[in-house]
Amino acid sequence: MATNTVDRAGDAHGGNGEAQAGKFEIFRFQDAVDSRDNPSSLLIEPLPERLLPLQNQVKESGLNDAAEIKYLVKLPGFSVTHVWFKHDYPLPLHSHNADCLYYIVAGTIRLGSQTLGPRDSFFVPCDVPYQFRPGAEGVELLEIRHVTEVNLRHFSKSETFWQKALETVLANRDSWRDAKKPPLNC
Repeated sequence: MATNTVDRAGDAHGGNGEAQAGKFEIFRFQDAVDSRDNPSSLLIEPLPERLLPLQNQVKESGLNDAAEIKYLVKLPGFSVTHVWFKHDYPLPLHSHNADCLYYIVAGTIRLGSQTLGPRDSFFVPCDVPYQFRPGAEGVELLEIRHVTEVNLRHFSKSETFWQKALETVLANRDSWRDAKKPPLNC
């Protein structure tokens, strides 16, 4: 992940993605690791057995076209993940076993009764269930944590949620394939 490190004398040299004590490091988006290439960073707790066929149907119907998740920084005690959820991504009610600060880069989300947009942030403590809905242009956000691996515990354990998620995927999968990231409003 790290493309360059700079020692205390200011000399730059190539990095190998590993943290180096006492080194200034540069991390480039082009070097980020796709979550599909490093599945051990997100340990997903399984749904009840009765929902697994429906969850698999949601995935196989095009859910992977609705999101891009890249690990930008992974240092001991610190990580930054870039997430692009396309419009109407059916994010289930879930929690993680670590605190997380979210920073919205572009696009919007609906979080409870609040609409959040560029430069807004929200904090979700460890093990607190949450859910949001990406807006019409989708959302690009950063997840900032003090750990490099987290779990995902599902609270959407009803057939109703997963059936609606399947309907959402089927209705949006073609537009997700052609979607563009939301514009930066800086």
